Amino acid sequence: MANLFWNPAAGTSLLQLAVGLALAAVLGFVLGLVYVRFGEAMANRRLLARNFLLLAVTTTLIISVVKSSLALSLGLVGALSIVRFRAAIKEPEELAYLFLAISIGLGMGAGQFLVTLVAFVIIVGLIIIRRLVRPSHDQPHLYVTVNLPAAQKLDLNQILSGLNRAGAMAKLKRVDETAESMEAMFEASFPNVGKLEEFRQWLRSQSSDAKLSVLESRGLVA
Repeated sequence: MANLFWNPAAGTSLLQLAVGLALAAVLGFVLGLVYVRFGEAMANRRLLARNFLLLAVTTTLIISVVKSSLALSLGLVGALSIVRFRAAIKEPEELAYLFLAISIGLGMGAGQFLVTLVAFVIIVGLIIIRRLVRPSHDQPHLYVTVNLPAAQKLDLNQILSGLNRAGAMAKLKRVDETAESMEAMFEASFPNVGKLEEFRQWLRSQSSDAKLSVLESRGLVA
């Protein structure tokens, strides 16, 4: 019965723990670089990528500690049940990369170094190949977010018309509306920066209280 709750043979030596933490840190760092370079999420990818290294090494430490004891594993479930995350995951891609970071920690914590390394290389290779085989675009794809007070009489069709008038190919991606304001996000391709400035001036002429932010697929540009 005691072996059910404690199995010293399944424990982790200090050397194995050190190697696992080091490899998890390296893979977590590389995963962050891959996400920033090849990810397609509209959020700030650099901000999320900073967490991959910490998430991977933390998971490695947790698995290394609890894998030798069923009692510790059950205690971990109880401890994690009180954790509440308030940050919403807005895109499936973010969740996929977080799971990959956790998987790195699970593999390293379990001592499966070679399997984890091989799987990581294959997965990263698939990510890169998927991005490279997609047709490239001559014009940068921008995510244009317009925030308007609720009192402003400017609807989505008028904003789309303003984008088209500035020479942009645009489509609506998301709308968030409250009693105080409306926020709309569009995916747009402008021929040049001058056309983006033309749209900014048009929006300002329609509403002096309008807020405009522009996010490029690889980072913030304006």
